[in-house]
Amino acid sequence: MTGPPRDWDKEMAEIDKIIAKQPVQGVRSQESGVRGAPAALPAPQRAAAPAPSRGGRESLLTWVKVFLGVGVAAAVGVAWPYAHGCGIPLYGYLAAAGGVVLVGMWGVVASWKSRKALAHMIALLTTITGTVLAGKVLLDRTNYPKQPATWSCGR
Repeated sequence: MTGPPRDWDKEMAEIDKIIAKQPVQGVRSQESGVRGAPAALPAPQRAAAPAPSRGGRESLLTWVKVFLGVGVAAAVGVAWPYAHGCGIPLYGYLAAAGGVVLVGMWGVVASWKSRKALAHMIALLTTITGTVLAGKVLLDRTNYPKQPATWSCGR
């Protein structure tokens, strides 16, 4: 866009003249009650600020929920004391793995609300761990491996 330079002061003065010629609307001012005075504009809205933390108690409860999930995940994934090859023990193990997912999600929600990034990441990893624990058992009993395991114990 090339061309002669524009005189902005002159153009703005012309716009001001056009605005001044406009008839005044018969609007009643909220403050003065005078007919013809412009109405007061509402105050601009500010963006909502993040909710302030309630203090140490909320933070402590968040970390307790997250570490509870980590403990349950470790207990089910590493130290599960029962064989879970088939039948009712298998269903109990799947329920426990589902519990790991639920406790992990509980930690995810708590850490999200209290805005704790590290706790949120740990809770997400706990949720993923529970999903992997349940997924391995489920995949072993589908047509995924060459020799799929069974759901019920054959007698």
